[in-house]
Amino acid sequence: MVGLESLLAAAGDSIDIIKLGWGTAYVSDGVKAKVRVAKGSGVHMCPGGTLLEICDQQGRVDEYVRWLHRLRITHVEVSNGALGMDADHKRALIRRLSQEFNVLSECGSKDPGVEVVADAWVEEMTGDLEAGATLLIAEARESGTVGLYEPSGEVRASLVEALVSALPAGRIIFEAPHKDQQAWFVRRLGAVANLGNIPTDEVIALETLRLGLRSDTLDLLPQLPPGEQVAAPPPRPDAPSHLTHARPASA
Repeated sequence: MVGLESLLAAAGDSIDIIKLGWGTAYVSDGVKAKVRVAKGSGVHMCPGGTLLEICDQQGRVDEYVRWLHRLRITHVEVSNGALGMDADHKRALIRRLSQEFNVLSECGSKDPGVEVVADAWVEEMTGDLEAGATLLIAEARESGTVGLYEPSGEVRASLVEALVSALPAGRIIFEAPHKDQQAWFVRRLGAVANLGNIPTDEVIALETLRLGLRSDTLDLLPQLPPGEQVAAPPPRPDAPSHLTHARPASA
């Protein structure tokens, strides 16, 4: 709890959602209290999608939903990248859960051997939005070497272009656990890029990247004559504010 309170005090204004990765919420103490503290700072907590995949496979989704309500959790992730789930079943879960929660739907496999096909991602994400997802998550894992990225960690630029061409960028959270990946998205989508899977001890560092206060994005600062002030950029119509989807070092 002390770690969470410290994080919120230092970086709460830069975080929208804290993800309790994979199944950590199930084995951690004090989750309900943490949800309450985070909500007091305007930050939501969301369990990882792997836990829901397990509950679905075991026929325990009703039990999972009751547990979320007891914790006062309002955001839930629906994924199919760990155990596999066909698109129709995934969308049925989204339709069901979206009646009671804000659904974050993740696209992309955690298996590095699965082929990444841009058209398939676009189709899946489009269907998930239509089923009731509030936000979409583009998979990268904590390693940043699958899904959105090549095994080397390089961004699959053609995949990103296909997604932002077909879907509202403001509805997509791009997982970007590493600094060079974060900088790439800030350059491509601007300071309001929605970025996820950010280690909690790197949230402030990411904010400096957004603002051009770090060498990686320093050249993005506007060059003005001495004494002249730059006007604040207009809000992006499809995203009134950026999202930083942080993952705690522990739940």
